[in-house]
Amino acid sequence: MVTTDRGRGEKGTWDIVRVLYAAAEFEPVAKVGGLGEAGAGLVGALRAAGIHVDVVLPRYDDSVRGLDRRPLPVPGWVSPTFVRHGHVAGGPLHLVEFDGIARPHPYVDPATGHGWADNDHRFFAFGAAVAALADRLRPDVVHLNDWHTATALSWLPADVPTVMSIHNIAFQGHADPGWCDALGPRGWAFEHEGACNPMAGAFRLADRLVAVSRTYAEEILGPDAGHGLEDIIATRPGALRGIRNGIDVDSWNPADDQALPMGFDVDDLTGKAVCREELIRRTGLDATSGPVIGMVCRLAHQKGVDLAMTLAPFLESAGARLVLIGDGEPSLLALARHTAQRHPGHVAVVDAYSNDMAHLVVAGSDLLLMPSRFEPCGLTQMQAMRCGTLPIVTAVGGLRDTVIDADVDPHLGTGFMARSASSLDLLDALHRAIRAWSSPGRRAAVQRRGMRTDWSWDGPAKAYRSCYDALVPGAIAPAAVGAPAAAVVDATPGAAAAMAT
Repeated sequence: MVTTDRGRGEKGTWDIVRVLYAAAEFEPVAKVGGLGEAGAGLVGALRAAGIHVDVVLPRYDDSVRGLDRRPLPVPGWVSPTFVRHGHVAGGPLHLVEFDGIARPHPYVDPATGHGWADNDHRFFAFGAAVAALADRLRPDVVHLNDWHTATALSWLPADVPTVMSIHNIAFQGHADPGWCDALGPRGWAFEHEGACNPMAGAFRLADRLVAVSRTYAEEILGPDAGHGLEDIIATRPGALRGIRNGIDVDSWNPADDQALPMGFDVDDLTGKAVCREELIRRTGLDATSGPVIGMVCRLAHQKGVDLAMTLAPFLESAGARLVLIGDGEPSLLALARHTAQRHPGHVAVVDAYSNDMAHLVVAGSDLLLMPSRFEPCGLTQMQAMRCGTLPIVTAVGGLRDTVIDADVDPHLGTGFMARSASSLDLLDALHRAIRAWSSPGRRAAVQRRGMRTDWSWDGPAKAYRSCYDALVPGAIAPAAVGAPAAAVVDATPGAAAAMAT
């Protein structure tokens, strides 16, 4: 039985940890992208390991109804705030509600495609509510995620250790500098370059900073990936860790995936061929002998959708076909549709995103293309390998940590890696991937390695538990500004990818 009380182990360390996990998304309650999926995976693995985790989210709608509704003490600029208590994924769920937090989309006005104009007020108020709930629950650790929860650090009790997971440093929640005065006793920490910057405050105040892959933890120390915050991170020697995300290996189990027309596993790939034929049928691709290349992503500049479209002429000459599914920037969707019109039968765009269709694209494709310009972790490449689909990725972030180039290491290779997010390097990686796919024996060997790798959340959850254990019962004080730069990066489960030569 899991208790919610702290207890001493034989060696004097805390043997029970209670975590308050705060985020703007958490599947299945609210999910826009990888943040919601990652949170559900990590919390599920932590709970399975015997850690008590309370999840706190904004209450965007009334789809989840709790049994009670209690007020929370918040600053005067926040409207009366309440928390509803329920359960999700086998544990307690707390939904925060106040005027303005409920919206049809957590971040964006569907009518305009732009972020809600009052997102600063909405999520700064949510941060204050998280701190009030923490004061009530008294967890051992408060685990925050991205800028939406960062302002909780200004009000949290001083004796509560904190962890901040960095899913994408590019999103920082910039706001008017006047907010720094409204953010309470530690509002000073959120001032950065003449603005209120929630992530800057998080980097100054959180006891541990966790980037979602080992390579991403290294990258954000530099100017290209640090997005203007690298100097603040450099003042926190020893605070930064890199722990890669995992995937839901039950949901992404091709042997028992109800979204697929036929299941398959590492010992019998017959069903994968059936999935491939169904994917071709449903997307209208030509029934040629070349490989089917899948792409499942948000339509964003980060994901390199524009780079993928430049490969279309080569696909046609090679007999390969590309199917894209995703939603996002209208301009990129228009570009993809225009490319499909110019290359009928070789490029297809799935108009409406659905989870079932995404599973079919990942499992039914021969190759998966991820031409990301940056990628903190990435989930799709792991999902693809789980389904015997060979990934073609760029040498960035978590893609480097999870994919080994099969030309660099023929004995351990699980995919193919482009040196950079450029059309030329992607074309080289794609050519090498098609060559390997065309050799049935080599293809099967690479598929088996990826399918047999443990992509679950078990390893990452253990790494987070170690992070919590280092903070309980006392938090480590933030380093003084001006200290020498350093990063202690945890070893992550999975392979360190070699770069193609």
